Amino acid sequence: MSSLQWSEELVLDLPLMDETHQEFVELLQAVHAADDATLQDCWNTLVEHTDQHFAQEDRWMLATKFASSNCHTLQHKVVLQVMREGGERAAKGELFVLREMARELAIWLVQHTQSMDAALALHLRRVGFDPVTGTVASPDNLPRDLIHGCAGACSGDDEEEAGQAADAVH
Repeated sequence: MSSLQWSEELVLDLPLMDETHQEFVELLQAVHAADDATLQDCWNTLVEHTDQHFAQEDRWMLATKFASSNCHTLQHKVVLQVMREGGERAAKGELFVLREMARELAIWLVQHTQSMDAALALHLRRVGFDPVTGTVASPDNLPRDLIHGCAGACSGDDEEEAGQAADAVH
């Protein structure tokens, strides 16, 4: 079974985010390579990592004025819930569900990284956010209001920001 490989198309030039995404890719590769006896353990490790990964990005968004209702956060919630439901089905013997989900997650990660995460990384760099300390070096660059919707990743509300996000992934 083919698996997602770490590549330049996933690099966002935000080291902590890139490291977390690279770990996700490695854990997803382990799921792809797992035999039936180890599949659930590999999946559970991926789910645990994904929970921490999404929570980390959600904290960053909150610290830099993304509303908790933005579509990036909502997508995190939905994907994590589906992953957990897949684990529950696998526990009942439906291992094929995890294998199919792993294939779909490989496709999803690339799309999510190149759109929503690229827009987030651009925003974090613009405000001088340090993901390690949680400090904002350029608070004057924070938006006046909470960012709703997709923060320029999938809407035309701010054409300049959307264009910069697209440029950031090329």
